[in-house]
Amino acid sequence: MKKFQEPPFKQNAIALGFTLGVHAIAIVGLLFLGLSKPPKQPKKLTTVLIKPEDLPPPMAKPVEQETTVENQDEEILNPVVDNTQPENLSITPPTPTAQQLADAKQKTEQQAKLAEQKKKAEEEAAQAKQAEERQKQAEAQAQKQRADEDVKRKTEQAAKDKAAADKAAKDKAAADKAAKDKAVADKAAKDKAVADKAAKDKAAADKAAKDKAATDKAAKDKAAADKASKDKAATDKAAKDKAAADKAAKDKAATDKAAKDKAVADKAAKDKADAERAEADAKAAAAKKAEQEAAQKKANSKKIASTAKRDFTNKIERVWNVPSGSTGQKATARVTLSDSGAVLSVIVNSSDPDVKASVEAAVRAAAPYPMPDDPDARREARSFTSSFTAK
Repeated sequence: MKKFQEPPFKQNAIALGFTLGVHAIAIVGLLFLGLSKPPKQPKKLTTVLIKPEDLPPPMAKPVEQETTVENQDEEILNPVVDNTQPENLSITPPTPTAQQLADAKQKTEQQAKLAEQKKKAEEEAAQAKQAEERQKQAEAQAQKQRADEDVKRKTEQAAKDKAAADKAAKDKAAADKAAKDKAVADKAAKDKAVADKAAKDKAAADKAAKDKAATDKAAKDKAAADKASKDKAATDKAAKDKAAADKAAKDKAATDKAAKDKAVADKAAKDKADAERAEADAKAAAAKKAEQEAAQKKANSKKIASTAKRDFTNKIERVWNVPSGSTGQKATARVTLSDSGAVLSVIVNSSDPDVKASVEAAVRAAAPYPMPDDPDARREARSFTSSFTAK
């Protein structure tokens, strides 16, 4: 910095106060710098000398004027003027008042509070956003759970609906059967009523015939006394005859219908009986066929077992070492085999001990015996008795 040159007149106090005010404004501007936008490019400064009375009271400058204030401070502190000219004499600005400094401090505090409120608002916004995200996740989870519950509820409802439909189908089938049974019973009752009516009508016809005979006899007796009465009786007789004929025709029609209905019922009963008889015959035939097949199978098994036993005997005879001097001696062997053809037991009966021992040895030497594949035949062949005669 250039060395400050004091003016030759008595205004040093004003110049010093102006300098202090400018520095105070610069400090306040520096505090605002961290909370405000970057300063704009300062305009080109021009040094202008003014009179003290024309100076406005010092005010806090916005951040954008920080560089300008510093440049003005440098220009003011280091003016290049011609001190010999009266119009270029330095003028000291007035010292800022306590109220102005307090206002500047209050504004600085307000800016700090605003910055703190802004930071707090941003934190609250971030927290609100996190809470919103958590809420969305919770809603998504709840929605998924509701969807799962809905699917489960629909599945259970579908099962219930199917059970209800099955029950309804069963109930409908039962109702149809009941309706059919009732229709059959109603028809039988109707047919019986028609038959009863026909019987009553026949009885009435018989009675009418008797009454007609009596009337005819009375009419004939009265004809001799009064011809007019006879004519009237004849007219009445004709009317009665017509009515009786009409009634007889109706009765005949009802009787014919009853007979037709009875024939239909008899045919239905006969058809049912025929069907039941046919079913019974089919069952009996099936049972008989099964019995025959079982008997045939049993006979085949016995035949196979018999062949196997004969083969067993031949195999024993082939390996039998007949003792010398035993020609004509006889022996009987009772043999029990396992399913694989191994000898489980053998009992030989013979009066000659040597023959007995040789037969038993032959039975064991011929093992194992080839057993039949058929289970029944194999079971039948497990036990056999063979007779042997020494030659």
